[in-house]
Amino acid sequence: MNHGKTVFAQLMSMIPEYEFDKCVARYNGNHRVRNFTCRDHLYVMGFAQLTQRDSLRDIENCLNAVSNKLYHCGIRHAVPRNTLAKANELRNWRIYADFARVLVDIARPMYRADNSFRLDIDNLVYAFDSSTITLCLKLCPWATFRKGKGGVKMHTLLDLRCNLPVYVYLTEASIHDVRLLDKLYIEPAAIYVMDKGYVDFYRLFNLIHAKRAFFVTRAKDNMQFVVESSSPTDLETGVISDQMIRLTGYKSSREYPEPFSMVIYEDFSTSVVYRFITNNTEFDALTISELYRERWQVELFYKWIKQHLKIKSFYDTSQNAVFCQIWIALCMYLIIAIAKKRYKIDQSLYSFSQLCGITPFEKVPLNELFSKTSIPVPVDDFPNLFSNNDI
Repeated sequence: MNHGKTVFAQLMSMIPEYEFDKCVARYNGNHRVRNFTCRDHLYVMGFAQLTQRDSLRDIENCLNAVSNKLYHCGIRHAVPRNTLAKANELRNWRIYADFARVLVDIARPMYRADNSFRLDIDNLVYAFDSSTITLCLKLCPWATFRKGKGGVKMHTLLDLRCNLPVYVYLTEASIHDVRLLDKLYIEPAAIYVMDKGYVDFYRLFNLIHAKRAFFVTRAKDNMQFVVESSSPTDLETGVISDQMIRLTGYKSSREYPEPFSMVIYEDFSTSVVYRFITNNTEFDALTISELYRERWQVELFYKWIKQHLKIKSFYDTSQNAVFCQIWIALCMYLIIAIAKKRYKIDQSLYSFSQLCGITPFEKVPLNELFSKTSIPVPVDDFPNLFSNNDI
């Protein structure tokens, strides 16, 4: 007798099926596929992410152990590990990359209403950064990084008003961060906060400033400049100086011919002095400093997904398989985030995802997972495991 959907089925019901089918059709993902479609692949890999399976054999054994419950979760049958390995190898990872962008568009409005963004400004604010996922170079020779070391870089544009990724791009770890600025769609009047690894004055001028957007980043130590004017500051706020500068280096002065602002700020808690540069001349120096402080949210995002998603160890070693696993992990992250809002769950995203991973086969509404009270069990229901002679 059916008493409702399982927890896993409720989560996967967040998927807009029409949009997913469009992503599959765009790359002809189900061409010559008989049984294990792209949707089945997403469900099985999503289940592995949610329940933290360690390997393909672990996934196969787990699915076989609960084969009588799979139908109610939307998984049609227990999948042999060879079939899953072949799907990871051959299914185009761009299917799941495009679908993740669909989920982002659904999730962003949900989280923008109750954001924790501290600054009173109207502009869209993004943080752009990258993080390296280490791989074994012998097993993944395509993942070039350093001598004897491989890796994949995840480049992320994070919307700081909702703390959700807007843009994610995967590359070999040897690709320099600044090259990914070429792939960004720059929105006019938006603010892009980056660390000093993205300081390339040609790109900052032609890709951001020329499109009437703003950047906030840190100055490199060898930057050559001359001060054109200074504004008064309040030293008690930590702002040491607020200056308009012009580059004087032979190459940099040609790449960025216009003056821009430089703010020198001291963090009293650590006694570290920072030099921030920006083309925004409307905000005061303290706002520029606080904007850069908000960049830390992208570091927290990387910390969360590396701790709670299965993206540090991989089921297969080919580039397509690694990218598939990372993108499906991000899809599950977004699906859980969407479900948390739709079911009005107050607990943290971590607590919600952990409980869903423990109870994927329970037929309990998601909004009642945390309200179930445990029934006290009489002590007599637990007989002694040892006799008196064994103690």
